[in-house]
Amino acid sequence: MEKKDKPGGISRRKFIKDFSTGVVGGTVLIQKLHGAPINGDKSGKSESEKDKLPLQLKVNGREVKLQVKPQTTLVEILRNQLELTGTKTVCNHGECGACTVLLDGVAIYSCQMLALDAAGKEVTTIEGLMTGEDLHPVQQAFIDHDGFQCGFCTPGQIMATQAILLKNKKPSKEEIVEGLSGNLCRCSAYPKILDSAIAAAEK
Repeated sequence: MEKKDKPGGISRRKFIKDFSTGVVGGTVLIQKLHGAPINGDKSGKSESEKDKLPLQLKVNGREVKLQVKPQTTLVEILRNQLELTGTKTVCNHGECGACTVLLDGVAIYSCQMLALDAAGKEVTTIEGLMTGEDLHPVQQAFIDHDGFQCGFCTPGQIMATQAILLKNKKPSKEEIVEGLSGNLCRCSAYPKILDSAIAAAEK
């Protein structure tokens, strides 16, 4: 039987043409399903930059402009982008207080706040308490009264103490204890921490 007379016969050229069309069509379909640009990304942005959003805030008295991902926390930009590593990440669950900073003068856990939620606000970290090379009175009180052991929780303890004093310049011992209750010390240096906070209040 002649080749052209074979039922269902297909030439090699037609097979390759049909196969190529199927591959191209399948690729386009996959790109559409995954949201990928079919003709390439013309924005010039890298993959890591595409989902970032602008953020402007004041940190330790300085205006800061950043590009951040929506899921980035405040402690992450402080430590990783601004290199203010005095603020510690310990539990990362809002339980220990080591990451405490001041947001418009109020103590917050920076691991529990999205960076974008701090837009337009003023953040003060442990580094921002100093004036040049001079320690803040609260920082000095913690040194004078041995308000630390390993020192890892100390920045959070100091920032919490400062928040108490910003709210009330002459707090009672009970008010200081309550204000520091959200800051844990794994070394159990609480008596010295309390002495330091009381001494700072007296100054």
